[in-house]
Amino acid sequence: MSDADQTPARRGRPGYDRDQILEIAVQVFIEQGYDATSVASLAMRLGLSKSALYHHFASKEELLEVALEEALGGLEGVLQDAGDGSARARLEQVLHGAVLVLVDKLPYVTLLLRVRGNSDVERAALERRRAFDRDVTGLVRSAQAEGTVRSDVDPSVATRLLFGMVNSIVEWYRPSGGEDAAELARDVLAVALNGLVKP
Repeated sequence: MSDADQTPARRGRPGYDRDQILEIAVQVFIEQGYDATSVASLAMRLGLSKSALYHHFASKEELLEVALEEALGGLEGVLQDAGDGSARARLEQVLHGAVLVLVDKLPYVTLLLRVRGNSDVERAALERRRAFDRDVTGLVRSAQAEGTVRSDVDPSVATRLLFGMVNSIVEWYRPSGGEDAAELARDVLAVALNGLVKP
């Protein structure tokens, strides 16, 4: 096939929709780092002109903001859906749900865990992460008060340890592996909360 024959196919590539552009942009941000990624390099990776990219997203910052919302919105939704049971039951629901979100939104959560606060968008995301951690810490504290988890561990330390384990999943989990999301969530609960059982 000649170069002339390939040109129309190249022009036809901008068949990306907004979600597809976002998925590819997130991969590039993860591979290269957000700060090191230019709009020109994103457009090149997509096979689009910069103007075609701007048709879908006004800026690189908007791409980041939408990507981080995918992760943060999912995690915050888990907290909102935790129900009205005991503090321990709600903590279990949050941990279980967080694992499911992480697996479902793996690239987005990976990106969230790599932001460093170098822009307003990143700083806003980090503040939402801190608010999520505070809410989970409150659940741990309530579970300690009701006597359903051990009380000799500082609740904020327990939260960091729990989500250190959950967040580490982004480094090693592969959807094509042996465990699906529900099995992985079950295993996380077994390890995390058996470690918190009141002695």
